[in-house]
Formats: sequence, structure tokens, C-alpha cells
Amino acid sequence: MADHEPQGSQPKREGFKLNVNDALTPDPGKEGLFKVEKNPFAYTPGHLAKLLNPKSLDAFYALGGLEGLEKGLHTNRDTGLSTDEKNVDGPIAFKEVAPPGTPQYGQHGDNEPFASGKYDASIPEPLPLDHKAGSNYADRRRVFRENRLPEKKSKTLLQLAWTTYNDKVLILLTIAAVVSLALGLYQTFGGKHEPGEAKVEWVEGVAIMVAIIIVVLVGTLNDWQMERQFNQLNKKHNDRTVKVIRSGKSVEISVFDVMVGDVMHLFAGDLIPVDGIFISGHGVKCDESSATGESDLLKKTPADQVFAALKDIADGKPPREDIHKLDPFIISGSKVNEGTGTFLVTAVGVYSSHGQISMAMQTEQEDTPLQQKLNMLADWIAKFGGGAALILFIVLFIKFCVQLPHNHESADQKGQTFLRLFITSVTVVVVAVPEGLPLAVTLALAFATTRMMKDNNLVRVLKACETMGNATTVCSDKTGTLTQNKMTVVATTLGKSLSFGGTDKPLEEPDSEPEKVKNGVNGSEAPNAVPNMPVADFTRELSMATKKLLNQANAVNSTAFEGDDDGEKTFIGSKTEVALLTFCRDHLGAAPVEEERKNADIVQVVPFDSKYKLMATVVRLPNARFRAYVKGASEILLEQCNTVIANPNEDELRTVELTDADRNMFLHTISSYAGQTLRTIGSSYRDFDNWPPPELDGHGDLTADEFAKVHHDMTLVAIFGIKDPLRPQVIGAIKDCNRAGVYVRMVTGDNLLTGKAIAKECGIYKPEEGGVAMEGPAFRRLSPEKLKEVVPRLQVLARSSPDDKRILVRTLKELGETVAVTGDGTNDAPALKMADIGFAMGIAGTEVAKEAASIILMDDNFASIVKGISWGRAVNDAVKKFLQFQLTVNITAVALTFISAVSNDEEQSVLNAVQLLWVNLIMDTFAALALATDPPSHTVLDRKPDRKSAPLITIRMWKMIIGQAIAQLAITLCIYFGGRSLLGYNMSDPTESKRHSTFVFNTFVWLQIFNELNNRRLDNKLNIFEGITHNYFFWIINAIMIGGQVLIIFVGGEAFKITRLNGKEWGMSIGLGAISIPWGALIRKFPDRWAEAMMPHVHLPMPKIFKRKKKEGEDAEKQQMDRPPLPPGRVHTGLRGQRARVHSSRLGRSWS
Repeated sequence: MADHEPQGSQPKREGFKLNVNDALTPDPGKEGLFKVEKNPFAYTPGHLAKLLNPKSLDAFYALGGLEGLEKGLHTNRDTGLSTDEKNVDGPIAFKEVAPPGTPQYGQHGDNEPFASGKYDASIPEPLPLDHKAGSNYADRRRVFRENRLPEKKSKTLLQLAWTTYNDKVLILLTIAAVVSLALGLYQTFGGKHEPGEAKVEWVEGVAIMVAIIIVVLVGTLNDWQMERQFNQLNKKHNDRTVKVIRSGKSVEISVFDVMVGDVMHLFAGDLIPVDGIFISGHGVKCDESSATGESDLLKKTPADQVFAALKDIADGKPPREDIHKLDPFIISGSKVNEGTGTFLVTAVGVYSSHGQISMAMQTEQEDTPLQQKLNMLADWIAKFGGGAALILFIVLFIKFCVQLPHNHESADQKGQTFLRLFITSVTVVVVAVPEGLPLAVTLALAFATTRMMKDNNLVRVLKACETMGNATTVCSDKTGTLTQNKMTVVATTLGKSLSFGGTDKPLEEPDSEPEKVKNGVNGSEAPNAVPNMPVADFTRELSMATKKLLNQANAVNSTAFEGDDDGEKTFIGSKTEVALLTFCRDHLGAAPVEEERKNADIVQVVPFDSKYKLMATVVRLPNARFRAYVKGASEILLEQCNTVIANPNEDELRTVELTDADRNMFLHTISSYAGQTLRTIGSSYRDFDNWPPPELDGHGDLTADEFAKVHHDMTLVAIFGIKDPLRPQVIGAIKDCNRAGVYVRMVTGDNLLTGKAIAKECGIYKPEEGGVAMEGPAFRRLSPEKLKEVVPRLQVLARSSPDDKRILVRTLKELGETVAVTGDGTNDAPALKMADIGFAMGIAGTEVAKEAASIILMDDNFASIVKGISWGRAVNDAVKKFLQFQLTVNITAVALTFISAVSNDEEQSVLNAVQLLWVNLIMDTFAALALATDPPSHTVLDRKPDRKSAPLITIRMWKMIIGQAIAQLAITLCIYFGGRSLLGYNMSDPTESKRHSTFVFNTFVWLQIFNELNNRRLDNKLNIFEGITHNYFFWIINAIMIGGQVLIIFVGGEAFKITRLNGKEWGMSIGLGAISIPWGALIRKFPDRWAEAMMPHVHLPMPKIFKRKKKEGEDAEKQQMDRPPLPPGRVHTGLRGQRARVHSSRLGRSWS
């Protein structure tokens, strides 16, 4: 086995021979893994790593098989590690556990290998001998490490600042600042000055530099904060619990606390976090496609069987025919698709196969759909600004050249004039480039994801955060999402003579005659009703034999186990199984479940199969016969029964024939239970003389498909009714969804009556409005055309398989819906991945479901989905509010700078470079902070969701942008050109002229401050103050902006080239600025349809920005569906260039 074959399989080889001489040879560059000082274990991490990459039966044999691993790792396959272990007792030599003659280092013999000189980054630094001395498992932690990966070193603030600074606009401004400062210093210290004239020519250069430093600081601190927040979210996601055996008891521990030598449980649906060797189990099959590329499910063989087969080969016997199928290897990163079992952990953290891959893995965070639209818009705005700046520079430069013959200034004055032209042109780019866009998106998403975490929504894929706001339909599971997932047995019919509970009036009766016949309902009581009594009387009536039958049937037909939950003794596992086991414990005097299972001689287990809706366990009886216990969907089990237990209070079990009348009665019972929203579970058995019976000869592990051959002639034991009450918030949440235009559908594995009853109870199913309820088998048989006709009205899909859910999601997407899906099981993964937004259950969800989902509901509560919709809409609204504000300022500032610079005799803009930088700071950083942090208002759910094809900038937004830009330009140009005639300024007096420029600057800034308030609403409603008291950021940011503006006017002086204003000018500035508010109200009252009619005549060269091509959207969705979800990361747009692209999320900082 020394030759390297594909890792995922063991190819069959003619003349298979063991090769222990090469099995443990260190790979070049990996010699460091074989060196451990004062190692108390028989193996080093290097030895254990040879088991995998590729899988090696040779190495497994060379290490002594499972028995050798047990001894060499100081552990026990039955009791696991001791909870009291600190340091292990006495060292064990390799020779004590390995087969005789096995070289400890392969081709190096028993001599410790020397390093090959090749450097391998995956080998961590050795830990000191006293590492965490005295702590639990100190020796294990030192030698084999913990199950976590070292966090990648975050960038320092200086590194982040350098990345932020590497922006073309900032570099261009830096050049302008340096030139300005150089000329300013020359003028200050080398030029001539009038007596008393201030030597402040250098201030402008310094002021531009200060502004650049502020922009860099804000960007740097923002990046640092975002990185911290998303790292915290990653840690929260990565930390989960797993089940291991410690000191003989099954316990739940953090995945980070798993040690080499632990015995870990395997359950269907688990994502395996560590490497190991399979000890034993029932029908365990793993999907290793994500770990090895092997597409087939791989059946796991118990380690002792594999070692026995290899020992035979070592003893000279011919290899077994199926030697290539023997696979005891459990690989981290793979998924358990079927079965249950245990395995011995052999590698964790950096030494596990997945850990070694993750160590070097770094992934780019991909742009979200909103960002893609914004990137195109931002690029267009940047080109527009650059074009305007270039045209302005050319116009001013021509004007400068034409005036040169009549210009008698000195050379340095001419240079200063030229520099002024350059700075004026550059400021147009500064104003036009919307640097605040990436900040707005980042803040909105980061703010929303952090707040959503408080609302129990853990966002794993950022795309989902914004997409959720426009979800048009939610396909929700019933159990645990709409209901509490606290199942309790509240009714039982045992045989034909005893029952308790289940006497409430059904909430939902069958509405079709065939269904009534099928369920034994004919509008009257069933002819042979089972006597009903209180549960205490019911249990007293049962004989010991009947109690033993029920206890054993429920204990062996279950994967749940006993454990502690918040200090309380409880069962851990499927809620249905927990309800049955709790019933047995509390009412039937059942022994601890592990004891019941040990007392039963289990010979075969058929894992639960979603197709057949059942599971089965075969036990050997004391009389040497065999009994197959079956548990599953009651109507399916009833179909296969022809007898029923006779009298439950007799000491000896008897069965009687199941007549048609009896069958009709049990169908009526099932129907009645279901109508009361009870989940019905059937229990049956059949005795066999031999196992396997003749029909199953030649079969090893059984699947439900094969078990179906003998699943007939069964004896019905009981029908249990299990209640799972609705969550208290669900009815209100469904109403909120209806109000928001989000269509909720219920998809459940329960029968149609239960599904319809619960859907009606919580407000989903409304047959009076044309709502449809169907069963999965009928649904999947519909033609594509019929599907598209039925699905829009479908409200309940019962008895659904994973494939039915996938068909539903696919059809809804084809109909143009934005689909959100909830799921908790492994079989929900295809639908979760196909949906636009997949919600996995954080409590009940399997790891495979969580991996496929984009948002994890930490409380498994449907009401949290509604909060997700609200926050998603808040994110989209925040970006649109900022965009509306940004584009208004862009259009106004660029037009104002261009017109005033061209018309001015000295080619100066009405707003100089430093003033425009302050305006830029307001409209970028401050506005992003103020508008992106608005929490969702209570009215956010009062509107319908936006369709995928909806434009980014709506007609209503364009109406406000253009209307406000016209008003701002009219006001500023009037007071600029009408300074003498309207306001009485003497423009020939330098002091008066500076006062006039200050007044224009102050008015322009106040127009922006009031317009920011105006942009808090995107609709046509007039109340722009709604929810303002809930956003302290808005108040603080506006206070800073107003305070900053007042300070600038009073002390800005030479830096801003302004002077102080009097009370009248302050009043006029604020008054003119406040015109934005009533003007905004008038714009809102201007009919949208009139604006829409006018828009086509305004030829805006941006058609591709606002409409996303369907094909591109579908391709993007397909790519998103095919790739694994990324952890949350930094948001960026194309504006920041390299700064955005080097930001990458840290995938797998702590492998879970």
C-alpha cells in the first residue's frame, strides 16, 4: 500500500501484499511531524498522519490496528478518555503496540529521520514541555495539539492605513498638496509681503494633507472595526458541540475541546471535524466528496474486522476478495449520510487532513448583487467626474494661456495660478468620486449583521443579508420553526382495548370524499371506538410484558441518548424519539436507555429512511427467535399489519387478527389525531425463526429498500399522538409576512390533515382564498406546466420528500420569485442550496444543513425570519438613501464648481479645494454613518418586496435627486452671481468678496445637512422624522457636522479662505438651507407617473446600471449555488481598488 493511490478509494490489486517497511516513511518536508520531545505516547503526529493522504491500510496495520491505537494513545474504545486526565501514566514505546518487525520510521528504520531541508509551512512550531502544565489533557495538548487552527495574524493599523492610502484620488491629492505646500513655503519664507500681511501661504497645502489624513484614518478605523466584527461572527459560527464518550458517559463538548484519543459519536447528518478510525456502528456511510473528491458514498468497516483481514494476509493467507472495500478511515470534512456509530480520534486541528488544507487557505469575499450594481454605478460616476475635471482643466488652461500675453505677474505667481487651476480641477474628481459608497454598504451590512445576531440570525453569506429584504416567498418547515419542537406524547391507542388522550375536536376535517374513505371518516364516530381513560389509569392497566415490549421497542429503535442539558437530565436527539423515551421513562418505568439497549441483543439496525418513513431494529429474543421492531409513519405501518396485540393487561402477549372494521377504526384514530395537530407515530413488530430470513440471504447491512421485502404480516402495537405546540410569536409573524407581501408556504413530512390543521391555526392555509394543500407523491407527479399553474396557490405541501422541496424551490424560482427556505436535516441541503436564501436551524439543524445555508436561525424560530426580512430591507434602504443623497451632492457640486470656475476671472471655483474636501467628508463619511445606521422602522413591512429585475435607482429616487439638485443649484448660483445686486456685497472689496464666498459655502453646506434629513425617506410619505429617536448615530453625526461647520466659519480662517459671518448671514444661510425640507415635500407630491413620463426624454447614458440582465443574474445565482458558502467578510466595491481586493475573509481560522 505504499504506492500513492487516490485518497477516496482503495483500488483492488492483484496479489495484495502488506508493505510495513515503507508504511511509516516520513514524506519529504514532513520529518518535523515525527519529532516530539519526551513523548509519552507510542506515536507522533507524523505516524498518525500516515493513515490518510492517501488512505493507507499498510499504515493502519503498522500502527497495530485499533488495539494498538488504544494502547498507544492511552485511551479505551468503550469508556473513552478519563475526565480527570492531566498527564498520562508512563510512556509507551512504539514496539509495544506495533506488529513485530515493523520499522518505526519506515525506510529510515528505527532511526529518527533528519529534516530533508524542504520547508513545510503546515508544520507548526513545537510547544514547550511545560505547555499548560497541570491543565486537563496537558500531554495530549502538547503532543497532538487542540482542535483549533491558529488565527491568521490580522493586519496592523499601519498596514491597514497603507492599504487605505493606496487610492489613486488620494495619491493625486497628495501630489497637489506637496506642490501646494512647496510653493506655499517658498512664498511664505521667500516671497515679498506687505507690512502686517499674514504669512500663511503654506496653510492650504497643510489643510489638504490634514483632510487626506482624516480620510485615511476614518477608512482605516472602519476596516479595523469591520475585521474585528466579522472575526467575532466567524468564531461564533465555528464553535459548536459534538458528542463524545468520556469516563464511560456520552457527553456534549465544544468541538474545540476534542482530543486525540477521544471516542466520538457519529450520527447521520454530522459534518466530521477530526480524523479517526471507525470503531463500530450500524450502516455508516460517508460522503467524502468535499474531502477527497470521491463521489460515491463510502461504507465504513469496523477497525477490528479490517485488522483481522490484514493479519490473515500477514500470516500468509490470500487476501479477501473485498479487501479493496475495507475502509475504517474517518476523514475530517466528510459528512455522515447514513447510520450511527463511534470512532477513535487520531488527528485534530493543524494535524487533521482538513486542518492541513485550511492552514494555507485564504478566500476572497465575493461581491453581492447590490454591490455589483453599485460598482457599475460608481465606475460611471468616477468616469463622469474625471471627464468633467478634464474638460474643466482644458477650459481653464486655454483661458490661462490666452491671458498669458497680458499677464504681468512674476513666474512664481503664474505657477501659483496654474497650480490653482490644477487643484480646482482635481477637486471636481474628489467631489464626483463617491468614496462613501463602499463605506455605506459596509456600514449598512456590518450594522445589520451585528444587530441580526442579536435577533438570532447568524449571517454566513453576506449576499443573503440584502437578498432577504426582497424575498417574495418563504417555504418553511413546520417542526421546530413554526412549532416549539418540544414534543410530548399526549395520546396513545394501544391495541384495540386501551387509549388515553386525543379526544379534542379535530381542527381540520378531510374535505374530499376519497380522503374521508381513506381515513375512515364518514361524519360519525367509528363503529368500534377504543375505550379512553386518563394516562395514570392507562399505565396501571398495562402488564409488565406490555411495558417491556413498549420500552424495548422505543429504546432500540432510537438514536437519542441520555445527557445533561443546562444541568438537567434529559434525552438528546430527535424530538420525536425524545418524546417517546420520556414517555417510557416517566410513565412505563423504563430503565436508562443505554441499559435497555445493552440488555437487548441487537443483531441488525435499519436506519431511518425518508422515502419509506420508517426505521427498524432486529433483536435476538431469549427463546432464540428474532423480533423486528418497526417505528414510523402510522398509516404506512398500518398498511403492513395483519394482526394487533390482543389485551395489553395480560401477562403473556397475544395477537389477534386485524379486521377491516379494526383497520377502519385505526384509520379514524390516525385521522382524529392528525386533525388535532398531533404527530402520529406507529409501532409494530414481527417475529422470525431465523435472521436473516430467506428473503434477505446474502445481504449484509440492510437499507429500508431491502427491509421492505420482509415488511409485511406485522403486528400493530400502538399509535402514539405527539403534540408540538405552535411558537407564541408565529401567528403574529405570519401576519407580518402577509402585510409585507411575502407568501408563506408550509412544507412538512407530516400527513396532510396535520399539515392543514397547523397551517390553518397559524394563518398560512386559507382555502377560502383559493389556497391549495397537496401531498408530496401527488405533487411530484405533476407536469412542469401543471406545476407552474398549481405552485402559486400552493400553501401546504405534506408528506414531502427532500426532492419535493427541491422541485418546489426550482419552480418558484422559474416563476421569478425570490425564495427563502428553512431546513434542519441533511436531506434539506439541496433545497437550502438552491434557494436564494437558505435558513438552517441553529439548534436542531445538522451540520450539513448549516453548511448549505446562508443564514442560521440560532433559536429555530420563524419570527426571526421576519426580523431578517426587516433588516434586509433596512440594508437596501440605507444604501438607496445614501445614494439618493450622494448623487444630489455630486450633480450640484460638480456643476457648481464647473460653472463658477469658468466664469471667475481668476479661474477659481466658488468652493475652494479645502472647502470641497469638507463637503466631501460630509457627503461621504458622515452621511454614510448617519443614513446607513437607521434601524428598520415598523412601516418597513408595509410594502411589497422588490423584484430581482427592479432598478437600483427608481423613478421616485430620480425625481428627488433631480428636483433637489435643481433647487440647490438655483439657490447657490443666485447668491453667487447675485452677490452685489441681491445681497449688497461690494465685490471689489477683498474683505466683502471673501464674506460673500463664505456665505455661499455656508449656505451650500446647510443645504446638504437639511437634505440629509430629507433623504431619510424613500417613499412619498411626508413624515421624514419617523423613527429618528431610535437612531442615536444620526443625532451624533449631525451634531458633529453642525459643530464642525460652525467651528470652520469661526476659526477656519486662512485654511478655508473664509471669514466670520454675522447673525443675519447665519440666519439666511440656515433659512436657505432649510428650503430643502418643504421643497422635498413638494417633490414627493409631484406624481410619479408624471416623472416617469418625463424620464424617457432625458437620455441618461446609464441603462445597464439600473437593470440587471436576467441571464447574468441566473448565472450568478447558479455559481453561488454551486460553491460552498463563505463566512462573513469585509464588503467592498470597485472604488477602493486594491484596498478592497486585498481584504479577504479568514476561512477556517478555527475549524469546526
